[in-house]
Amino acid sequence: MARKLGIGVVGCGNISKAYFSLAPLFRGIEMRACADINMDAAKARAKEFKLRAETVEGLLKAGDIDIIVNLTIPAVHYEVSKQILDAGKHVYSEKPFVLSVMEGLDLKKLAERDGLRIGSAPDTFLGGAHQLVRNLIDTGKLGKITSGTCHVMSHGMEHWHPNPDFFFQPGAGPVLDIGPYYITNLIQLIGRVKQVAAFASIPKTERTISSKPRAGEKILVATPTTIHGVMEFENGAVVTLNTSWDVWSHGHAPMELYGELGTVFLPDPNFFGGDVRFTDAAKPVKKLPKWKHPFGVANQMHSHGMMANYRTAGLADMALAIAEGRPHRCSMELALHAVDVMTGMLRSGASGKFVAMQTTCERPAALGVKDAEALLAKKKGLLAKKK
Repeated sequence: MARKLGIGVVGCGNISKAYFSLAPLFRGIEMRACADINMDAAKARAKEFKLRAETVEGLLKAGDIDIIVNLTIPAVHYEVSKQILDAGKHVYSEKPFVLSVMEGLDLKKLAERDGLRIGSAPDTFLGGAHQLVRNLIDTGKLGKITSGTCHVMSHGMEHWHPNPDFFFQPGAGPVLDIGPYYITNLIQLIGRVKQVAAFASIPKTERTISSKPRAGEKILVATPTTIHGVMEFENGAVVTLNTSWDVWSHGHAPMELYGELGTVFLPDPNFFGGDVRFTDAAKPVKKLPKWKHPFGVANQMHSHGMMANYRTAGLADMALAIAEGRPHRCSMELALHAVDVMTGMLRSGASGKFVAMQTTCERPAALGVKDAEALLAKKKGLLAKKK
C-alpha cells in the first residue's frame, strides 16, 4: 500500500475546520501541520486537531509535508500557490483556483517544470447525487443535453459570516464564490464551454454586517453582486446561470438539465447529496431511489438537518492519483476552465460582448460507487452524528 502523503494547510479560517475534521475519512492522506499569517489562529487550529502549528515559511520548508492546501483568501490564491510550487510541494487550492487565466497558466507552467500536481476545490461534484446524474447522462438515459438552468440566489454573506468583507471585493462576488460549484458540475456533466455572455450589476454599493462579532459595521461593495449569464457548451447545449446576493427569496430549482429524452432536476451542487428527480420523456416526474454511493450518505449535522459532507474527497483523490500515476479528478485544467467561464462572464457583463473561452479541459473521470469506496479509509468511514 502506498505511503500516506503528509498534508499541511495554510490559512486557518472558517473553512479549515471542515478539512481538518473530514480528512480522517480518507486513505492516502494525513493532516500534519497548519500555518497562518496570524500565529494565534494557527495555534488554535493545531491544538483543536492535534496538529503542529507552523509559520508559513516553516510549512513551506517542512520535510514531512507533500501537499499544501491553500485556504487563503481568493485575492492571494495565486501568490500563495506559487510559493508552494516554488517550495517543491504539490498544491490543492480552495476555489476559486485563481482570479485570471493568465495566473492559472503561469502556475501550470511552474508545476509542469518541476513535475508537481495542482488540484482545486470544489469537489462536491464527486457527491452521490451528482455522480448519479453523471451516470444517467453517460448511460444515455437523458439523450444529448440541449439546455438547462441554474439559480444560486440569496441576500449575501454579511448575515452569517464573521468576516464577510472579502466576499464583496474583486475576486469574489457570487459568480466567483458560489459559481465554481455550479460551473464545475456542469463541466463534468456536459463538457467544456465554448463562449459566454452576461449582464452584471451592483444594486447596493454598501452593505451592513448583521452577524457577530461585527454587527452594524458597513462594507463597501466593489464587485458585481448580481450576474445573469448564459453559457454555450461545445456540444451545443445552452445553459443559463443566475447568481445574486440581492434576492430575499425565490422559487427556482438549483439546477435543471434538459435532454433529448428527458429532464433531470439536480440538488444544490454546493452539497454532496440530495434528491435527484427525473422525467422519462412525457412521463410524470419521479424522485430516483438513493444510489448506493458512499458520498451520498448523510454523515454530518447541518442547520437544515443531517447532510452528506465529504469535503477533502478531491484532495484524497489527488493524493492517490499521485501514488497511482493517474489523472486526478479535481484537476488544474478543470479548475482553470471554470475560472475562464466565470471571469468571462464578468468581462461580458462589463463590456456587453460575447466572450470566447481561452482554455479547454476534459471531463473528469466519473466517480462510481467502487471508486468512491476506494477513497475511504474504511468502507463505511462515515463521521459519527454530531449533536
